[in-house]
Amino acid sequence: MANVQRGKKYGIGARCSLAEKIRNPRINVLGLLVIVIACVVIFRAYFLQVNSYGYYSALAENQHSLFRKLIPERGEIYLKDRDALYPVAVNKETKMAYAVPKEIEDASAASEKIAAILNLDKTDLEGKLSKKDDMYEVLKHRLSEDEIGKIENAKLAGVHLSDEAFRYYPAGELASHVLGFVGWKDNDFGGRYGSELFFDGELKGENGKLFQNKDASGRWIATGDRDITYAKNGDNLVLTIDHIVQYETEKILAAAVAKYQAERGSIIVMESKTGKIISMASYPTFNPNEYAKVENMEAFRNLAVSDPYECGSVFKSITLASAIDAGKITPDMTYVDSGAVTEAGYTIKNSDLKANGKQTMTQVLEKSLNTGVIFAEKLMGNQTFSDYVKKFGFGTLTGADIFAEVPGNLSNFDNYKRNIEFFTASFGQGITVTPLQLISAYNAIANNGVLLKPQIVDQIIHSDGSVTETSATEVRRVISERSAYEITQMLRGVVTDGHGKQANVPGFLVGGKTGTAQVVGPSGGYEDGKSIGSFAGFAPIDNPRFTMLVRLDDPKTVQWAESSAAPTFGELMKFLLEYYHVEPTESYTQADVDKFNQTHTLGNSFLKTDNPEDVKVPAAAPVISTDVNSAFNKKDGQKTKKK
Repeated sequence: MANVQRGKKYGIGARCSLAEKIRNPRINVLGLLVIVIACVVIFRAYFLQVNSYGYYSALAENQHSLFRKLIPERGEIYLKDRDALYPVAVNKETKMAYAVPKEIEDASAASEKIAAILNLDKTDLEGKLSKKDDMYEVLKHRLSEDEIGKIENAKLAGVHLSDEAFRYYPAGELASHVLGFVGWKDNDFGGRYGSELFFDGELKGENGKLFQNKDASGRWIATGDRDITYAKNGDNLVLTIDHIVQYETEKILAAAVAKYQAERGSIIVMESKTGKIISMASYPTFNPNEYAKVENMEAFRNLAVSDPYECGSVFKSITLASAIDAGKITPDMTYVDSGAVTEAGYTIKNSDLKANGKQTMTQVLEKSLNTGVIFAEKLMGNQTFSDYVKKFGFGTLTGADIFAEVPGNLSNFDNYKRNIEFFTASFGQGITVTPLQLISAYNAIANNGVLLKPQIVDQIIHSDGSVTETSATEVRRVISERSAYEITQMLRGVVTDGHGKQANVPGFLVGGKTGTAQVVGPSGGYEDGKSIGSFAGFAPIDNPRFTMLVRLDDPKTVQWAESSAAPTFGELMKFLLEYYHVEPTESYTQADVDKFNQTHTLGNSFLKTDNPEDVKVPAAAPVISTDVNSAFNKKDGQKTKKK
């Protein structure tokens, strides 16, 4: 019986129970689900390891190509070249080194080798290469040819080279103070000086964006969704500067600094009717391709906008123009010059130390009489004089889109009861102005009394191909058209009968004013034997085309600006009038041309220098086809070009 019972429990009865369980539908579904999951896992593994190998290999090894699509291409900068463009800040291709840390087995050993090749810190490198889940780490930008070769020969696992754009200035020193330069600061690449910094927002473009799912630890999920917005490239800038005129300006400035043994200098040339700056030069200068090698920090200073100075007698034109417009004087009005003015215990004398007797206001400007402009200032009154000076744009920024412009200093005008401050300001001492402010004020006279905003950008070419052009911008009317005409005729008298004779150009009506200013020393007083020579003016005065300012700091071979800044002005003005084919309006002789060429030799002395290091030529300066010394001879009542 025991055996029978055991059979009932474990024999035929047991087998029937198992069959019933197999026929249970829930068990069938569970089994099928297990089989399906197994198949999916096997298929996915095959897909990842075989079919998608190329994708994940690219993701790991060429992540850099994706990042390049997220980084915009920097806009380039051009100068004018008549109807064409002349590139001065462009992008060139080089190599950069990057690493894929997950491919590097021994971070310490790899860091030691890379540090030796690329001259990098080993500890910092090891920190980057130890990030095993990181697919991209920048090692070094802008490799040299030697570094590229050594990286390629080292054949280090996980270390790669990739194309990279870098900034290149093909004209070297040309317009370097206006252009500036770019550089790296930490991991940020951008403008660091000049227009590169001022217009950095326009030039650098807009970075792209990448959205991708991450896991709980913050790592990218390789198979997750990815949303990419590609970068927007930066805008191109076309400056108002003409590269031929800029080259000639820098050439003549460098020669003037050398000839007159000046400490430094600056020249600005502006289109009279538009306010467009067609050249702006400072000396000493620098090469933006090698800015890190510059030892003299003064070379970086753009004297035209960043270095205000007491400009001296060149300011007398502003004083007399204001007095004419205020109705206090006329060009023919007279006063008696006693040779000195005493105020608040100070005695102010004329620069020639003479008492000239009865003089007209025109003679005041021609002879540059301090007592005469003080006479005019006293007739206006301190507040009226101050108001005119500010209307001419002094004491505030011009609004030009130029990096590091400063406003100058008119703080001596704060107290209207201190007459002495206004007397000295009437002849350009005791207040400071920038060359850009001064040329803008003279340009207001040339432009019939209307002050224009200085322009440095001619066009902005956007990444979508659209173009934004700049146009002349009127700031305000400073003096009446009649007042502008009268002071212009007086400026012509300075060139024909006064201290500005060497600024004259045969065949043209040139007007302008000299200034030889004292220089404030470290102690606050004026330094003996030091001066700054200036000449500001425009031509032709009957239809102004160009307004120019020349500034030479502490020239040692001559004392007065009439012998340094004035002839520098004349030589460059002659070039401008010929380069732009402005027809002469005045009669002259061959003797006039010969005399001019004998006294204006900056171009000749520059070209013939035995030591090229004395005066540096812009690295990629173009060959100027215009004959700088050409002139028109008067023959039988017709103008013929000199051969």
